[in-house]
Amino acid sequence: MLDRLKESLRNAPVIKRGDYHYFIHPITDGVPELRADLIREVSMHILRMANMEVDKIVTIEAMGIHVGTALSLLTDIPLVIIRKKKYDLPGEIAIHQVTGYSKGELYLNGIHRGDKVLIVDDVISTGGTMQATIKALETAGAEIKDIVAVISRGEGVQKIKEMGYSPKVLVRVDVSEGNVILC
Repeated sequence: MLDRLKESLRNAPVIKRGDYHYFIHPITDGVPELRADLIREVSMHILRMANMEVDKIVTIEAMGIHVGTALSLLTDIPLVIIRKKKYDLPGEIAIHQVTGYSKGELYLNGIHRGDKVLIVDDVISTGGTMQATIKALETAGAEIKDIVAVISRGEGVQKIKEMGYSPKVLVRVDVSEGNVILC
């Protein structure tokens, strides 16, 4: 199960950004190439494990887009992308996010009070982006039915649990100098 994803993670290169060991992978970075069979494997697994009784699938720019799009195509559920660009639409919610290697603003549009949502993202590591996303969706009045990340590393999932949610993860990894280790 998830053989393509696991093998691709085992072979992923690791670089260091400051004190942070960052793995480079098609799902999390879109390089060196994002293969259809990998997206299909990941998407089909998410469909089997996630609560899909939702009005909208929510993902975060940029690397959640390909998995979110595949899920939307398979289910006909609309996709809402939390963007890095401000659009100044009515009801837009600014999200301040901090990760292990960056920080910045994101913007939520297209969510209304009472919307039932599934949050899908490529990776939860520090949990900073997911925590900010959850808070923005709660502010908008959405009902978060499920949270799924393709990959987790670090303490981010625990931080999301402390917020009262139970995120689902396809694969948990640890990253050391030069290696991605499946846990």
